[in-house]
Amino acid sequence: MKTGKRLNIRSARYKRNRKKLPLWIAFSFSLFTFHSISAQQLESYINEAQNNNPELRAYNSRVDIAREKVEEVNSLPDTELSAGIFVSEPETRTGPQTARFSVRQMLPWFGTIDAREKAAGAMVNVEDIEADIARRKIALAVSQNYYQLYALQEKQEVLQENIDLLELYHQLALNSVEAGNASAIEVLRLKMRQNELKEQQEILGFKYNSKKVEFNKVLNREVTLQVALPDTLAIDAADTIAVSGNIEVNPEILKFDGLSESILQAEALNQKEALPKLGLGLDYVNVAKRTDMEMSDNGKDILMPMVSVSIPIFSNKYRSVTRQNEIRQQEVAQKREDKLNQLQSRLEAAMNARSSAIVSWKVQLDNLEQARNAEEILIKTYETGRLDFDDVLDIQELQLKIQMNLIDAVVEYYQETAMIEYFLGTDK
Repeated sequence: MKTGKRLNIRSARYKRNRKKLPLWIAFSFSLFTFHSISAQQLESYINEAQNNNPELRAYNSRVDIAREKVEEVNSLPDTELSAGIFVSEPETRTGPQTARFSVRQMLPWFGTIDAREKAAGAMVNVEDIEADIARRKIALAVSQNYYQLYALQEKQEVLQENIDLLELYHQLALNSVEAGNASAIEVLRLKMRQNELKEQQEILGFKYNSKKVEFNKVLNREVTLQVALPDTLAIDAADTIAVSGNIEVNPEILKFDGLSESILQAEALNQKEALPKLGLGLDYVNVAKRTDMEMSDNGKDILMPMVSVSIPIFSNKYRSVTRQNEIRQQEVAQKREDKLNQLQSRLEAAMNARSSAIVSWKVQLDNLEQARNAEEILIKTYETGRLDFDDVLDIQELQLKIQMNLIDAVVEYYQETAMIEYFLGTDK
């Protein structure tokens, strides 16, 4: 009887270990497979979110509007047309004037329109960077939710394995009670522990469904759609946290560089606006013929080309704009420095958290091996005598805690990696 039960327990442990082997022990065999398959799946979700997310669509619309602004400023002021009829016709030598028609066109100083285009183009760049920031934040949100979903899925599976194992121990305890080697209290404790794990599993199921809704909302798709998740995530034990990149190319920093450039272009435009403006015009006066006498040029119409110059004598407003632009440059520089400090601090925290995750993962691997050695010793004691079910519960609880910590360490590693990629401005 004991031998048969021992074989059942060992068979169950072998299946559990074989199923979880890539995560706990043979990470090197599954790492490449995950990177080639799971990474592709995650990138597919990121692309879907970037194509469908309404917030990103709104940012793209802002970029389109900014581009249209370039076309808007690439034009001359409105042409003025006027017409008038003389109520009391003024007499001239060649006849009375009956009507006047005028056309006027103001022209900005040379290079002003080009300065306007550059100023508007600088704002297009700023809006494009804002859209890039939004794209990267969406990619980060998709990645974070993806790994959180994986953790919830994996923890449910681990709980199910422990529930199944406890069921074997529960049956073993019933047999021991019949043989007089265990008490009914030990059977009840095993059953209660099993019920506790079922409760945790059900709660995780609710959290998984909630997180799945959140994930699908980011992708702007039906909330009931399933999410394809990897069977196993692994950490490269040889990872030395060698991360390349420059935080100053992060779009959140480049945005301030773009704003600084836009202020420079706005000031260049202000200087052009402070220059004189030219005006060209043409007046046409209709003259009626005189009926009281015949003469040369009788009734000859009047055609008068005109040139005008608009001189900004009172230029206080242009000096004020220049001063405002200087202050804006100072403000942008200060904000850029503050944002750079924030990102560097957050990057350092992410790097440390990623390193800590690798350390924790390695320690938990060793702890799990020790816990399973203890479990093996317990099984051997069952072969020779009474099995201590208090020790069984302690070892099972310890192993479950280690398994959960392993999942948390792996997910923390990938979440912090995604965060580092965001800070360093690298593309997904």
